[in-house]
Amino acid sequence: MNKKIKVFGAPASPYTQKMVSILRYRHIAYEVFMGDVPGRLSRLDGIEPPKPILLPTLLLEDESGKLKATTDTTPIIRRFENEYPDRKLLPEDPALSFINYLLEDFGDEWVTKYMFHYRWHFEDDIEKAGTVLPLMHDVSLEDESHLEFKKYFSELQTSRLWVVGSNNKTAPIIEESYKRFLHQLETCLSINPFLFGKRPSSSDYAIYGQLTQLIGFDPTSSAIAHKISPRAISWIDQMEDLSGLDVNENDWTTFDQAETNLSNIFEEIGKVYIPALLANLNAINQKEKTWTALIDGAEWNQKSFPYQAKCLQWINNEFEVLSNDDQKDILNFLRNTGCSDLILGRKK
Repeated sequence: MNKKIKVFGAPASPYTQKMVSILRYRHIAYEVFMGDVPGRLSRLDGIEPPKPILLPTLLLEDESGKLKATTDTTPIIRRFENEYPDRKLLPEDPALSFINYLLEDFGDEWVTKYMFHYRWHFEDDIEKAGTVLPLMHDVSLEDESHLEFKKYFSELQTSRLWVVGSNNKTAPIIEESYKRFLHQLETCLSINPFLFGKRPSSSDYAIYGQLTQLIGFDPTSSAIAHKISPRAISWIDQMEDLSGLDVNENDWTTFDQAETNLSNIFEEIGKVYIPALLANLNAINQKEKTWTALIDGAEWNQKSFPYQAKCLQWINNEFEVLSNDDQKDILNFLRNTGCSDLILGRKK
């Protein structure tokens, strides 16, 4: 465990930012290789690149001790919980850990819709991202190549907006949800420095990763955040490097405190994310390529994602291993916040 973990990613990847900051906080030795991830991975001897290549990609040992290109921050975080004993990200209280899991999933899978929408829907944001992001692969690109890359990349990304459900019809849903979320985050941060108390959780880092882009890079979403949530502006700067933060187990909130502090955010999850999860699952089960749902009073249509169906199943798996008492407490909280439908096959 003394070897440095190699991380391949990009500055504009929220998941890269999430993972690198986690490694800093957890005092896990690492080194980062930014840009041209496919090229870098293809040049590694004896290591097969993941399919598909996702950011970040980490080189971690498999069961035989051989290095393997590994992706998906959620299971990686839980692997590190088992391998590194100090400064863990998951609360010991099982009920608290469950709502942290759900909130982390919301950050990874819904807050990222805010990010992709704002980056590729507005002209100023498209211009900035199209200009700067190609240079993150190679800062010394020749001018002609840079312009070609900018045009190609901008057209590719804007053409993919529909994949995450962003279009002129759903834009108001995404933008109003983002604004509500910023208000909710502002309230939470006025109570505690982190979502679950005085130490960061995996859900803090999931949301932080997305906000590094929404606040730290993309101009339209950043301007909105500066008007609504000055605490979020300060928070992402602090979250970047918490390697010096002293923590202990008493720094977690209780489940009752979390219910009160996070109820507004979970109401947002119930309003926008739960209908999307359920509609996507139904489409996957019916082998349909797209799904349609009523979200926040308006029709939403987008591509079906097998991965998000897995996310919903994983949430249910986490729920099923809880004690009966914890399940009762969580179901009560989920009912009160409009989220109980995500627990499949149970009386709500």
